[in-house]
Amino acid sequence: MNLLFSVVGLLLIFGAPPSCAAPPDTTFVLENFEAEVEGRLPAAWRFFSRSKRRFEAPDRLMNASGRFVVMQEDGNRFLRAYTSGSARRISLPGEAFDWDLSSLPRLQWMWRAHRLPEGAREDRVNDSGAAVYVSFAKTDWLGRPRSIKYVYSTGLPPESVVSTGNVKIVVVSSGLDETGEWVQVARNVAEDYRKIFGSEPPNAPMTITLWSDSDNTGSVAEVDFDNIMLAGSP
Repeated sequence: MNLLFSVVGLLLIFGAPPSCAAPPDTTFVLENFEAEVEGRLPAAWRFFSRSKRRFEAPDRLMNASGRFVVMQEDGNRFLRAYTSGSARRISLPGEAFDWDLSSLPRLQWMWRAHRLPEGAREDRVNDSGAAVYVSFAKTDWLGRPRSIKYVYSTGLPPESVVSTGNVKIVVVSSGLDETGEWVQVARNVAEDYRKIFGSEPPNAPMTITLWSDSDNTGSVAEVDFDNIMLAGSP
C-alpha cells in the first residue's frame, strides 16, 4: 500500500519547534523515545486523516490488527510497530522539528525486524514491514506529496529503487539478510532526492512518517524503531 495522502494544512499547534539548523558536523536527536511512556504512543507523533485533511492524535491506531507502542528492553525505550493484515502510519509534522536540509542533509535511525510480511516485494506485492518516509510539499496532480520511502523489504535487496508515482521506494534493509538484530541506517536525503527526482530538494521536508503494512499479503509484520536523528555531512 502506498502512502497516498495530501497535506493541505497542519492544524495542530506544537509550540516553538526545536531548531535543527546546525554546523555540518552536528547530530540532532529527533526522537529516541526515552521520554515517552511505556505502553503508549509517542506523544508528538500524529495520524493524518485523509477524510478530515488534518493531523490528529492517533489513538485509534491501537487495536488488535495494528498498533504503534513504546516498549522498553534492557533500560532502552523504543517504538514497536505491529500489523496483521493491515497498514499503520504515524507522522511527525515539519512544524514539530523545523528540519533545515541544507545544514542537516542526513537522516539516521535504527530498526529491527522480528517478522516481515511473507511474500512481499515492493515491485510486485507492495507490503513493507517497516518504512521511514520523508515527504515534501511538492505534490502531484492528485495532491500526493513527493516522498522518499526508505523500507525494510521482505524480498528485495538493498539499494533497489521502485517508483510508485510521487512516492519513490528505496530499499535500505532486507529480509534477504539476517533479521532479528538492530540495524543502523544512514541516508543523505538531499543526495537521494537529487538522484531520484533529478532536481534540488526543498530545504524543509514536510513530514517524517513511520510505517508498517501487511495488508496485501494478509500476513504479519513486527518491527522496532529507535534513535531517529538528523546529521550534517560527514
